[in-house]
This record gives sequence, structure tokens and C-alpha cells, in this order.
Amino acid sequence: MSSLNRMVTYVKTAWGKEPVIVSSIVIAIVAVALPWVSPIARYSALMNERMPYHYPVPVRDDGNMADIPAHPCDKDGEQLEWLRK
Repeated sequence: MSSLNRMVTYVKTAWGKEPVIVSSIVIAIVAVALPWVSPIARYSALMNERMPYHYPVPVRDDGNMADIPAHPCDKDGEQLEWLRK
């Protein structure tokens, strides 16, 4: 109990002499500790684990696929007909 009393006395004395330094130290401790105890950090870590690193890429025409256009907009020019008019 005496070590707790000494710590409280030290903090009170430091707060009385330099409140800006004490408050900046408290803000720094909270900034370092908050991500470890925050539920947002836990759920964002879970989401990052589940997210794939590589997303599927659409299939491009290599000349042998009759029903797949070379590009998503190249479907016989139907989709860009409004632009040509």
C-alpha cells in the first residue's frame, strides 16, 4: 500500500508542477493502449484475416471462345450504341 501512496503522491506533485507534460504522457499511454483493448481493432483484424489478397479477374477472349467477349463492353457494340448516337 505504501508504494501506491508514493505513486499517487508523485503524480500529484508532477501534476502540480508540470500539468502539460503529465497530460501528454497520459494521452500517449491511452493512444498506445486503446487499440489493444478496442473491439473495433478486434473485428478489423478478423475482417483482414478473412479478406482475400487476390480477387478473381474476368476471363479475356484468346480467340477460341466464341460466346465470351474480349472486353465486358465489347458485346457487339450494343452497350455503347447510345454513345455513338
